[in-house]
Amino acid sequence: MAGRLAVDFGTSNTVVAVWDETQRQGVPLHIPEYGHQSHQGDETLSIIPSLIHYAEDERTTWVGQQVVERGLRQSNRTFRWMKRYISHRSPARVRLGEREITPYMAGQDFLQSVLLSASALADLQDEEVALSVPVEAFEHYENWLISVAENSRMPRLRLIDEPSAAALGYGAHIQPGNIYLLFDFGGGTMHAAVVLIEAEESSLEGRRCRVLGKAGRDIGGATIDQWLYQEVLRLNHRRDYDDEVRQVSAKLLVECERVKERLTFEEEARLEVENPQTGTVFSAEFTRAGFEKMLEERNLILDINQTLSSAINGAAEHGYDENSIQAALMVGGSSQIPEVQRTLYNRFGRERVRFNRPLDAVARGAAAFVAGVDFYDHIQHDYAIRYVDPRTGQYSYRKIVEKGTKYPTVEPVTTLEIKSVRDGQVQLGVDIFELSEKHQRPSTRPVELVFDTSGAARIQTLTPQEQEQRARFWMNEKNRTFLPAQPPTRGNENRFKVEFRIDENKRLVITAYDLLTGRLIYDNHQVVKLT
Repeated sequence: MAGRLAVDFGTSNTVVAVWDETQRQGVPLHIPEYGHQSHQGDETLSIIPSLIHYAEDERTTWVGQQVVERGLRQSNRTFRWMKRYISHRSPARVRLGEREITPYMAGQDFLQSVLLSASALADLQDEEVALSVPVEAFEHYENWLISVAENSRMPRLRLIDEPSAAALGYGAHIQPGNIYLLFDFGGGTMHAAVVLIEAEESSLEGRRCRVLGKAGRDIGGATIDQWLYQEVLRLNHRRDYDDEVRQVSAKLLVECERVKERLTFEEEARLEVENPQTGTVFSAEFTRAGFEKMLEERNLILDINQTLSSAINGAAEHGYDENSIQAALMVGGSSQIPEVQRTLYNRFGRERVRFNRPLDAVARGAAAFVAGVDFYDHIQHDYAIRYVDPRTGQYSYRKIVEKGTKYPTVEPVTTLEIKSVRDGQVQLGVDIFELSEKHQRPSTRPVELVFDTSGAARIQTLTPQEQEQRARFWMNEKNRTFLPAQPPTRGNENRFKVEFRIDENKRLVITAYDLLTGRLIYDNHQVVKLT
């Protein structure tokens, strides 16, 4: 079945789809060795658990459903949540014998296995591969995805943000000319996007999607598992650093995930984990009502409504208010939680909420995208240039690209003059940083569940520096752009005039003039790829 391939690499689950030319839509691809088939309404789709296990012989790895079937989900040699840790640039690593495995390594081994098996099953020849990325993804995560695809001998690839892919994944439920809200709540992140489906006369697919407003937050199913984990420790009067807790932390996390899944469909769930070394039993009983109370206390419902409002406010700037939304389309495994669905019902009305493709809409839509469906989009993050403040001697940041900017741009998005800071400089660096919104409420202490080198889980408070690093990334650190000064600079002088534009491929380009000599230094020189 030759066709264009798409992969939705998720924190908890991964879905693969191919473009079916006959049906004119993306269809899920079943990889028997890694996936398990699941029913979604009247359809059957294939889900690959985002798990990888490194066997004791240090040569064998088990991937996805292979891990589940062998009862290895609870093993300290099993890696999960790779996408989340990679997105956070987590320094976590686990020592397995003579090796130390990082989330980057585990994620690459997992995704490369999936890509190679999927391309063989799909009889992929010279077609492009589509990989989906969260709406709040940063440059380093996209670069990691690209490197994995290239190492898997798939140099032709395209990236698409997950909400936009989900819009296409709903297929026949989407009509040209209508406005839709996409709400994607998966294992690692929460996204919302308001999109306009436009007729495209020259396209065989007959529609295209223009993104009017986007928003995203670093909250997902794994976050809820963490909350349940903390609640279990509280109920058993334990701390995460207790030796007995460390010994069974992986098992406790697996059981917390099962509790969450059971409470999605049932009214009660019980957790019980025994430490085989000491006989100590950790237990907890949860009800649907208690679970929903915990979500409310953790401000999940507030976060959902604020994310929805941010995306809708972005659309309002383009002239489309909340009443313009034809339907709200829900995707992602965590969107199956009743309280989450109820939040959208309360806001949009039950008749406007669609929930029939929660697990495969992104992969299906990504396959349609790589098959040629067109998208309009805008820049998702703010971008800034770093400079030294002469008053303080410290680094400061000047914003050069505003979030929401349409591209390509004919006129410069920013024009500025760059000063030297001392005599004799022969080059001045242009350092570009990608900025993200800070959503953390001051009243809360940000924490993250991480694994130490033994594989035990710990709850760690994030430092202000770590929070800052996650909100500001140096994009061209390894490939800096320098403005050559010949002759050398004289003191604190305005030496260069710089114009920034964005080309049709979302690349930031620079045109620079030497004010002293009048020489053109760069003419639409590519600096970085924006998101």
